[in-house]
Amino acid sequence: MSKIEKYSFGSIHVDGRKYGRDLIIYPGKVHPEWWRKEGHKLQLEDIPEVLADPPEVLVVGQGDPGRMQVDRRVAETLSNLRVQLVVAPTQKACDTFNELSQKGKRVVAALHLTC
Repeated sequence: MSKIEKYSFGSIHVDGRKYGRDLIIYPGKVHPEWWRKEGHKLQLEDIPEVLADPPEVLVVGQGDPGRMQVDRRVAETLSNLRVQLVVAPTQKACDTFNELSQKGKRVVAALHLTC
């Protein structure tokens, strides 16, 4: 179970390691330097591993002010897979990820670290 220790604009610490780019946190691993087809829009093509092995919850961090949006097809697909979707500015998304992880939920976080 991973833990987000600290987030600030453009930087995140996960399990004692610092990252400076967007990332996805899976149970037991981190996919660093994650990027999307369109920078401020999350689309199905951006999360193939999440869709291949769906978690209970996908937490999406929209960036510090919350600019990144989630395509409606992502929300519909996750709903069909019975995956709860939580979308929030990245600090709140980090807090939610940690809370759900501590409760034993199988949670994945897709985090945009800047705007």
